[in-house]
Amino acid sequence: MSWKLTLPCTRAEAEAIDAADDLGLDAAPVLMTTETVEDDTETWRLDAYFEDEPGAAAIAAVRALVPSASDTAPAIEELGDQDWVTMSQSGLEPLRVGRFFVHTSAHPAEVPEGGRAFLIEAGQAFGTGHHETTSGCLAMLDAMAGTPVSNAIDVGTGTGLLAFAVRHLWPDAAVMATDIDPMAIIVTRENAQANAIDRVECIVADGALDDAITAAAPYDLVIANILAGPLVSMAPELAAIAAPNATILLAGLLETQRDDVTAAYAARGCTVEAVDRRGDWSVLRLMAGAERYVPAAPFDPKGRDGWALDL
Repeated sequence: MSWKLTLPCTRAEAEAIDAADDLGLDAAPVLMTTETVEDDTETWRLDAYFEDEPGAAAIAAVRALVPSASDTAPAIEELGDQDWVTMSQSGLEPLRVGRFFVHTSAHPAEVPEGGRAFLIEAGQAFGTGHHETTSGCLAMLDAMAGTPVSNAIDVGTGTGLLAFAVRHLWPDAAVMATDIDPMAIIVTRENAQANAIDRVECIVADGALDDAITAAAPYDLVIANILAGPLVSMAPELAAIAAPNATILLAGLLETQRDDVTAAYAARGCTVEAVDRRGDWSVLRLMAGAERYVPAAPFDPKGRDGWALDL
């Protein structure tokens, strides 16, 4: 059984929830925010999905995220034996970004000559390409076609979509896809098989400090589509695995968070080369410094914010 708790919220609250810290619950819900009235900043909705019926502590934790709804009783709905993640994404229409087409089996894409379609089913990992962060990364990669890439890594790969795009654009490059969530790596491997993608090394890893990641460094293309807080706290380790003058694509940050993210990477010798702003979100293309970044002291991952792929 699964359950859904729904509360109204404002756009400002929804944006804050995208980067919300852990709620302190033993079984944390998955949070989804939706604009319910177009261009109305006061009319959004928060849905919190639970594996079990939410108790008082869980309800209070979710309510605390949306102060504007402090006097509103939450709607709580039993969903039954449904895969609600799949259900929430099952209606996705095909997406075109440059040469790339992303679709589910329910909505096959007609691909013109020179295009590349990816079948990404709605499921237990996020990254269907429809969120602005992922589509922005696809656009950045598409624009990089022709730029030499020999060793690439996708940190927080989700469904594997961005790693697959890299494999298509640079068929001779070494490509690694990593995620902290073991389920995401299972999904990535399944998607690779479904799309006839080979030679993408998939590993479960927390950040970029795993032995397999550092052993294969440096990378001339580093992709991290996660969240702003983790992007900032992971700046030392991501910069450390980048080759001199490497391309670093960062996504998952709101436009209001861009300065904090760019400052963290500027401190490691990286410079901004391009920004793709999509709605409230920004995708950054950086160039690593001319000399490989070496941290002044051993990096302590315990000081890094927890991170997770969302989009």
